Amino acid sequence: MERHGFADRITSKRGSWFTLIIGLVVMGVLFGVFGSAKAPEASEQAPAASESQRAQALLDEFPGADEQSVLIVATARDGEKITDGQKTELKDLAEALSRTASASLGEASEPILSEDGRAAVVLAPIQAGESNTANAEVIGELREAVAEHGPADLKLEVTGGPAFGADVAAAFDGADFTLLAVTIAIVAVLLIVTYRSPILWLVPLLAVGLADGLAGRLTAAAGQAWNLQFDAGIISVLVFGAGTNYALLLISRYREELLRQADHRAALAAAWRHTVGAIVASNLTVVLSLLTLVLAVIPGTHGLGVTSAIGLLTALAAVLLVLTPMLAIVGRGAFWPSIPRCGAAAGRGGVWHRVATSVARRPLVSAGAGIAALAVMASGLFGVKVGLDQLDRFRVQSESAAGLETLSQHFPPGEAQPILIVANEDKADDVVAAVEDREGVVRAGEVDTHDGLSKIMVTSDYSPSTDKSLAQIDELRDAVGAINGADALVGGQVAADVDARAGNAQDFALIVPLILGVTLIVLIFVARSAVAPVVLLAINAASSLAAIGAGWVLSRLMLGSEALDLQVPLLAFLFLVALGIDYTIFLVHRARREAGLRGTAEGMIEAVTHTGGVIASAGIVLAAVFAALGVLPLVTLGQLGLIVGIGVLIDTLLVRTVIVPAVFTLIGDRVWWPSRLQTPHG
Repeated sequence: MERHGFADRITSKRGSWFTLIIGLVVMGVLFGVFGSAKAPEASEQAPAASESQRAQALLDEFPGADEQSVLIVATARDGEKITDGQKTELKDLAEALSRTASASLGEASEPILSEDGRAAVVLAPIQAGESNTANAEVIGELREAVAEHGPADLKLEVTGGPAFGADVAAAFDGADFTLLAVTIAIVAVLLIVTYRSPILWLVPLLAVGLADGLAGRLTAAAGQAWNLQFDAGIISVLVFGAGTNYALLLISRYREELLRQADHRAALAAAWRHTVGAIVASNLTVVLSLLTLVLAVIPGTHGLGVTSAIGLLTALAAVLLVLTPMLAIVGRGAFWPSIPRCGAAAGRGGVWHRVATSVARRPLVSAGAGIAALAVMASGLFGVKVGLDQLDRFRVQSESAAGLETLSQHFPPGEAQPILIVANEDKADDVVAAVEDREGVVRAGEVDTHDGLSKIMVTSDYSPSTDKSLAQIDELRDAVGAINGADALVGGQVAADVDARAGNAQDFALIVPLILGVTLIVLIFVARSAVAPVVLLAINAASSLAAIGAGWVLSRLMLGSEALDLQVPLLAFLFLVALGIDYTIFLVHRARREAGLRGTAEGMIEAVTHTGGVIASAGIVLAAVFAALGVLPLVTLGQLGLIVGIGVLIDTLLVRTVIVPAVFTLIGDRVWWPSRLQTPHG
């Protein structure tokens, strides 16, 4: 048979080898060009234009701005008050630290005793690096010196901002490799179960694995070039999850075509032509949805948009242009031992046909039960809390976290994270007077001046990031903002937390409508209808809210979280809507084709029959891959993986299998309006 189309060329005997070699060469070149790229490690939480970040920019200009204090918290091992002898030993420790050979360690202070006499603090300044990883070595040297020179009868904990950051960096050592290994293992196991073949699972896993490796280098280069902050773990999960989903759709249709055609290359070409539209549409939906994040003001959210889009486009190219020729070369035998033979009975989809038929017989009951289930899960949104404090963002136990808890038990809770105010030097006294007598302020005073500016340190009596602490920032900003000519800016970690919460709320209000708008436009093109896209988007949005509600409840029960982290609601909604639309497109793309032959109700039964298995497999793979984020020590990623995993399963097993078919059956052919189906029935 003469074959001239693009799908025919990349699956032909000569064309498949040519396409595969070209694809691998291009990937190899890109690996080489971008192999040394390294993404920025910075992780600012607040928007760049926020007051806390503007204050920090001014503070960075002060002499010694690169010097940060590390706190050595000392308590008696017997829980009693610190004795004069122990205080003398702490003085000796401070002197020993000041004599250390490390150029990164400054002169340590004399011990400061708490009011209850049961704790003391030694301040040890360090030369801070550009990242947490850079600080880890200095903190390690300091801890070694403390262990060597510290008194044995005192419990000594090294804490403070630099120490906490170093412990976080240490917690992530090897975490990316662990995530990759767990993700590969999950995908491998599920592909083996899906294909029931010891051979076939290797082909898509190899193609998607290459895509993940390349995406990691391309996104690092993009981050380096455009100073983007993002989480590489999320990119990897997206590439593996989406890439495997595309492979499942292509291979499922390929297997279906093998039952009809003797030539496996012709069958693969036909499968490519039938699925490329749905795969590209679903990919572009997610990519365009992710690109709306470039409008976000939170740096980590903003950076995730471009880098995730790069990762998903890499996965798309790998499946369509690398996996396809690989399948053509391997041939029909890849399905061994269950090799599909031409002319064999295709069956009627087994359980999926029975489910679809049952839903079509009782569409009102099916739709009502499904929507009621979503409502019950969405009720979990009542009482949801958003915003974790710094310590609660990490699941790992660390010396710095324990030290901060010890410090808060014996010193004012705000001692470890002071509020910093930058104001014009000639108004510094007015600023101090405006804040020092306010409720919740332990002390306030000028600590440094530079180039006409004063740095004023305020110690709060409230634990950082509590409701009172956050409200205090707003009160202080109102107070110092009313001083004419002071140009005062309130900064520090707690102020950054306030600005991060405001920035995330702003991003949610802006990005969510854009995601819905992008998704609606793509669905209009896929369904060629004005009714179906609105119905599908409404169902998808309801499903996403149900997943977030159920995920919040389970996050409290399984992760012990007191709140969702700030970025979780937006990212969870984005992934749930965008990735959920993947399955909608797979289903509706087939349903539209079948409806033209059988009518909407019968067409939907046929669509579910043929796509139910692949959508279920794809959903389980994607849910499991997102669940792999739980191996990382960041609570944000654990919550995100849990919510998206639950949402994908809800979407796969309830929404696409029951609710969408039931609603389409109830609406009938009018769901395709203004298009008119030319069916055999009229």
